[in-house]
Amino acid sequence: MKRPTCVTTFALGFILAAGGGVPATASFAQDAPIIERQRLFGNPDRAQLRVSPDGKYLSWLAPRDGVMNIWVAPADHPDQAKPMTAEKDRPIGVHYWTADSAMLLYVQDKGGDENYLLYGVDVATGTEKLLTPFEKTRVMIVGTSTTISDRILVGINNRDERWHDVYSLNLKTGALTEVIRGDGYAGFLADNNLVLRMALRPNAEGGYDFFRVTNNVVEDKPLSRTTLEDALTTQPAGFTTDGKTLYWLDSRGRDTAALIAQDVATGKSQVLAANDKADVGGAMADPVTGEIEAYSVEYLTTEWTAIDPDVGQSLAWLRKRLKGDFQVTSRTRDDTVWTIYNDPVTAPAAAWLYHRKKGALTKLYVSRPDLEGAPLVPMHAREIPARDGLALVSYLTLPPGSDANGDGVPDKPAPMVLLVHGGPWARDSFGYNSYHQWLANRGYAVLSVNFRGSTGFGKSFITAGNLQWGLKMHDDLIDAVDWAVSKGITAKDKVAIMGGSYGGYATLAGLAFTPDAFACGVDIVGPSNLETLLNTIPPYWTAGIEQFHQRMGNPNTPEGLALLKAASPLHKAGQISKPLLIGQGANDPRVKQAESDQIVEAMKANAIPVTYVLYPDEGHGFAKPQNNIAFNAITESFLSACLGGRAEPIGATVKESSAKVLAGAEMLPGLSDALK
Repeated sequence: MKRPTCVTTFALGFILAAGGGVPATASFAQDAPIIERQRLFGNPDRAQLRVSPDGKYLSWLAPRDGVMNIWVAPADHPDQAKPMTAEKDRPIGVHYWTADSAMLLYVQDKGGDENYLLYGVDVATGTEKLLTPFEKTRVMIVGTSTTISDRILVGINNRDERWHDVYSLNLKTGALTEVIRGDGYAGFLADNNLVLRMALRPNAEGGYDFFRVTNNVVEDKPLSRTTLEDALTTQPAGFTTDGKTLYWLDSRGRDTAALIAQDVATGKSQVLAANDKADVGGAMADPVTGEIEAYSVEYLTTEWTAIDPDVGQSLAWLRKRLKGDFQVTSRTRDDTVWTIYNDPVTAPAAAWLYHRKKGALTKLYVSRPDLEGAPLVPMHAREIPARDGLALVSYLTLPPGSDANGDGVPDKPAPMVLLVHGGPWARDSFGYNSYHQWLANRGYAVLSVNFRGSTGFGKSFITAGNLQWGLKMHDDLIDAVDWAVSKGITAKDKVAIMGGSYGGYATLAGLAFTPDAFACGVDIVGPSNLETLLNTIPPYWTAGIEQFHQRMGNPNTPEGLALLKAASPLHKAGQISKPLLIGQGANDPRVKQAESDQIVEAMKANAIPVTYVLYPDEGHGFAKPQNNIAFNAITESFLSACLGGRAEPIGATVKESSAKVLAGAEMLPGLSDALK
């Protein structure tokens, strides 16, 4: 999901006319120390702690020469960590241990193109190997095993970029053996023996047909299916190690997804867990048997419930000792050591080692020690009523010093940033949020809303967003702003809208469809034309195209095309009258650069000012910290000019990034100078 000094007379007039200048809302956070962007958005000291299955090693991500790489240390000597990778450009985002603890795996793309390749590192020798040496190929992991350590199953789309063929990959030699071709299938499910057991194929109803696979042959008749209604809330969740039980997250016959155990031999199913307000979303499984021992449900916050008594005792023990949310991120095979991620919300996250038999909990590191003692502020979970009665789970953060009695309402209205999540089939969550903390520190209230179509709240909430881009989904955002105004959180003319991906679309829609609702907007990799968006989705998303058509509009029908055109901000760009900032990655495979190019051109054609920043080495968002910091520096200056909050000087951030300002540098205080 940023500037300081000069602005031309015309640009200043535009900003003032748009509702900028001296704000009518209160100016908060002035007495709180500025939290520098580098502390919030630079590399963490360490992240993603994992323990190897045999318990001998600890691994994590940490900077090496300024780029996040994988480090490994003996479990009994964490201070003896050594880097195992030497990535020089893009940060490594996620890493995995193999079953025998002999190798680390990670995936990496180039320049944000999302063509992820698989790499392996031998822990003993430090030898790193590209295991899938292909070009313009996206590799996915299909199956891993707790007992088979020398191979895994991978999906590779280099034969036909629309579909992933399944291969057995020898991790020692790199040899690939074809198992099954993926033509027409959205994915495959394997058991612990790396035997394919199920295939998923999209159907005309917008759901999936689930087929049994025997001897690497897909049976003709599906064993079960979903329609559009359950497509995002029903999926197989994996087998037990012995292959006798198949777990499902399943909303069929109910509104929210329940955790279900199905006996493979008899087909009989048992509901293990369900919640009326939210889907079952996470699970902890025994590292040897694969049996699910605990599950999580997230409505306002995340709550874990144990099924296994011993795991329940451990979770209760941890709950007494850790402030805020925590989750178990890895476990040894003998289950004596857990790694724990702990999020206190108003302090930086920490990683802990939990020795279950010893009853010992040891803090291994704080992810961002520079934030210890910083004026971080609480997050407030709220239910906001939409105009038709839907409850919108939302999260509000207030500027430091603005809420003397701690009731979640500022003493006086503050300027506000409506921060809209991407997806849209995703959700906002409770917890530490760097964007909430950053914007609140600059003097803004920050509100994130789970509008209809967001996931996690059951299938009817998702379905309520079908064919509602720019309509009821947008109404929910407007209703949330009206709620904030009615509660005295902000003033109606002091609200900015900001977001990435769908949140970027919502920003463009907000400024184009409701031009008086927002004082300004920040669009990050947001689509401006839903017709061209659907025509340029990545080929490997072909399996989901029917869902897109039924949830957004089908461009192949007159009715669907009309709906998409009406919901596309590009066609109403002439109605935009408030300041707009756009950030885009040139290599974005999801929302192509053309989506930003075309609305910028439309605004220029109508003589509407816009600032447009392009990053040649980024994709769908800004993965490199220097690029993210630079865009946030620009955003900070933009919001300061529009809403009157504080701004840390841009300084050298833009020059240190790959940013190319293609339009409107003169619009923003300090940006032209920062480019010199």
